[in-house]
This record gives sequence, structure tokens and C-alpha cells, in this order.
Amino acid sequence: MGKNILVAHGGGPTAVINSSLQGVVEGARASGQVGKIYAARFGAEGILAGDLIDLTDVPAATIAKLGHTPASAIGSCRRKLTDTDYPTVLETLKKFDIGCFFYNGGNDSMDTCNKVNELAKKEGLDVRVIGIPKTMDNDLDLTDHCPGFGSAARYAALSAAELALDASGLPIHVVVLELMGRNAGWVTAASALAGRLTDCQVLTYLPEVPVDEDKMLADIEKAYAKGKGLLVTVSEGIRGLDGKPLADTGIVDGFGHTVPGGTAQHVTDQIIQKLGLKSRAEKPGLLGRASIPYVSQVDREEAYAVGKFAVESALNGESGHMVAIDAVRKPAYSSSLSLVPLDKVANVEKKFPLEWIVDGNQIADGFFDYAMPLMGGDFPEYALLR
Repeated sequence: MGKNILVAHGGGPTAVINSSLQGVVEGARASGQVGKIYAARFGAEGILAGDLIDLTDVPAATIAKLGHTPASAIGSCRRKLTDTDYPTVLETLKKFDIGCFFYNGGNDSMDTCNKVNELAKKEGLDVRVIGIPKTMDNDLDLTDHCPGFGSAARYAALSAAELALDASGLPIHVVVLELMGRNAGWVTAASALAGRLTDCQVLTYLPEVPVDEDKMLADIEKAYAKGKGLLVTVSEGIRGLDGKPLADTGIVDGFGHTVPGGTAQHVTDQIIQKLGLKSRAEKPGLLGRASIPYVSQVDREEAYAVGKFAVESALNGESGHMVAIDAVRKPAYSSSLSLVPLDKVANVEKKFPLEWIVDGNQIADGFFDYAMPLMGGDFPEYALLR
């Protein structure tokens, strides 16, 4: 009998989180070294409740569907584990005789993963712990990029381009698009590709640079006056010069993070009230991270690979690491996988590079050189007749 394994999801799902789960399951089955394959139902909540899903004998055809299934097929949560929770976590690992534990998530999940690893070692429990990177925000450190980002970036870029064409085709209002990104602007930066794919003016605002609202409105008025239509794209978490979010829901999530929202509507209101221009606010919200029709094939394949590599690494004796993606972009894009220490990744947030932000609302070429291979290529060429 081989080692029993447990996989859990933490935080917001992405369009390819289930591809990593598929990689874990199929990698475990192919190894011939795994006994039971368990998944925690709704992440940490399932671990605490001892509520596990047995995937061992789920038909291969069903597992193969994971690559085209949005959200989390096993459920996720935003439960931040406390010191009082970890003994219960260890009891679940013991009860189900878990030899390998995989946690698929972002910054907070890697912190949880690291603490489980440290506690297991302290208690003399033979459990190999590997973190599987996942976040559309692309803000995990020590990896070139994160599974989930490429698809979210593709969605942002193509959705923005569609809105830009609408704005330039009927240039009677300023369109403001709000995209996800509490503290890091990677996904919103991808929306700036709309300015390259269309003839519309595009201004982009990220949370890494405080926004001077007076200057923002002046720039909007100037760009709109060119008569080619105007799309303004904003991260949900952009802040003013006082450091406060331009819009705030007043809600705190399970990880203790303030939940931003309403930024597009706030900017739209300012445009209407202070500039006297027509404006519309658009916010795809969760669609920006869950859309399968816009999924990047590169993203899907890499998400699968990191799940499979996590299993292979644990079965080879590795523990206390996260899988990282190493990439080269010239002469052609390719990637490989490695391991980085969990304690170097946990709770470290990788921000969008300031050198890629030009004049506060333009995105430099360097970002597109970095991101476009991850978005999967095959971008449409529109007929621009005006």
C-alpha cells in the first residue's frame, strides 16, 4: 500500500485551478506509489471537519473533465487557520494516514502550507508538504508567474478590447471597466492591450501608484476630447493620495483582507458630476477569474504540470516547498518547474513593477513582452474602418 495523499484548495478559484487538481490525481495514479487520493471538501473547512472526498476510484473520464471545469470542483474557502486549528489539522492527517499534503492557493495558503509543514516536523509526523501556486493576481514571489494569471489576463485583455470597440464605435460616453486586483495590478495591466488591438484611447490605473483624482479627471477629459472613444480600466483596489481605496465595501474577508469594490462606479460618478460627460461603469467581477471560453491554453497546461510536479516531488522525498515556474521568452516561450522554500514565499506579495507604469496610466512594452505568451496568443485582428 502506497502513501495516502490529501489535496486542498484555498482562496478564490481560477479558471485553471481544477487543471492542477487533475495533474495531482493523474500524477498520483501514474506513480504507482499512492494509496488513497483524498480532497478536502471546501479547503481548510473540510480538513478541520474531517470531511474529505475520496477521489481514488473516480472514473478517469470524470477526472479528465477537470481541465474544462471552472471554479473549484472540490470547493475552496477563505478560512485563515489559527494556532488553535492546527492540532485538529494534524489529527485529520493522522486519522486518514496522510503521507503527502498539497495545498493549492496564494499567499495566505502558502503560509498555511508552511505552518502545517513546520508543525508536522515538530510533532514527528511523516508528512511531505508541497504548495501548489494558484492566483489570478500573479502576486506570489519566487515564481515567474502564477497559474490562473494567464487566463485572467486574457479575459481582461479581450473583454477590454470589446468594450474599447464599443466605446469608439459610439463615442458618446466614457466607459470605465473595473477588474480584480486588491493590491497588485497585474490583471488590470493586461486590459491595456485593448489600446493596441483597437483605435480607442485607453487609460489604465493600478493599485501600485496612488491616484491623484484631479489629475485622473484631467487626463480623462483630454483623452475623451480626441474623439476616438475612451476606455478607462481600473483595478478594484486603486487608492487615492491619502492611501485610502477610492471605493470600499466595508467588508472584511476570512483572511482579514478588506474587500474592495465599486471603484468603476465611483470613477463614473466623478466623470459625470465633475466633467459633465456621459459615463458607464462595467464590472465583470468573478467572470474575470472563472471564464473557461477565454482560458489560456498555456495557463491550463502549466497548471496541470505544477499539480503533477508537486506529487512527483513529494514522492521523491521533498517537503516544505512550493512549485515555481521558471520561464524564458526568447527566442520562443518555454517554461520549466522547480521548488522554492515555503517560508520564503508565505505572505510575500509581488507587486506590479513600477518601471512598467508610464505617466501613471500607461503600460510599458516590457509588460506585454512578459505577459502575452502567458495569455496564449491568437489574439483577434479587428477590422478598423473609421
